[in-house]
Amino acid sequence: MKMSPEGYTEYKTREFCNDIKCPVQITLNNLKDKPETYELIRQTCRSACRQTAWQFHHWLIEKGYLIVKTKDTTER
Repeated sequence: MKMSPEGYTEYKTREFCNDIKCPVQITLNNLKDKPETYELIRQTCRSACRQTAWQFHHWLIEKGYLIVKTKDTTER
């Protein structure tokens, strides 16, 4: 189970996409009742996203998000 540190909010899936009004995401939002078409278009997000990691990372910073990693207990 994922748990955000106290006082922090976890990023919600597709929050970035919705906030920047990604045209693919807008289409997906309108296809909730058409699962076959939704899944076909969603492949764009997985293999040909129109945004870059740099854009996403800077959006996270602008919105006050932190990237937190759970400490790996197997590390020495």
